Amino acid sequence: MIKAHCAKCRIPKAERICQVKEGGRHPEFCPTVHYRELAEEVTEVYRQPEYAEFARLASIQEAECYANRAPGPYVLQPSKTRIQETMEFARKLGCRKLGLAFCGGLQKEAGLVADILESQGFSLASVACNCGGVPKEAIGIADNEKVRIGSYETMCNPLLQAEILNHEETDLNVMLALCVGHDALFLKRAKAFCTVLAAKDRVTGHNPLAAVYTVHSYYQKLKKNA
Repeated sequence: MIKAHCAKCRIPKAERICQVKEGGRHPEFCPTVHYRELAEEVTEVYRQPEYAEFARLASIQEAECYANRAPGPYVLQPSKTRIQETMEFARKLGCRKLGLAFCGGLQKEAGLVADILESQGFSLASVACNCGGVPKEAIGIADNEKVRIGSYETMCNPLLQAEILNHEETDLNVMLALCVGHDALFLKRAKAFCTVLAAKDRVTGHNPLAAVYTVHSYYQKLKKNA
């Protein structure tokens, strides 16, 4: 039996056990019910110096991204873009030096992001995915497995991106459209906390949810056997 499957919960938000102070309903696969002891253990982790202030400020940042939060009838009114929120959060943390790990295919966008961050007073170290110029053969890629078969290609190098930013001693890293898998490697190796500015989706202009929103129409193929 799977004890955690929140994506399948259909209980109204105002009635969920994870949302109300007392009582509340839950499905049979509710992790709030099955993992109570684990939740208590993890709550103690939030009190550790490594996480405490970071978590507190992250929660404050979440609230500040909405307008008209006074008590009373409330309708969600988001008021800040992702990049604005990222800069505000970095300031809350007291960050002075940011790291930007980006896909080389978004060189122009990375330049724009760099201009914005530096114009707001942040020091910035940025690293493209192909840094190091290491050929794909170094990790066992055959010619027929390259993007452009028959051509010389350097590998995306997320481990090097992470290590360079580690050496640069960045306070917070911003990820811009690293490939699926490469993003995971970067996150695994980076020492500083990381946040994502944009997730790569080559087809939708880096808006991955476009395919999810249209799974019942244009992207029905996602739910059918290939």
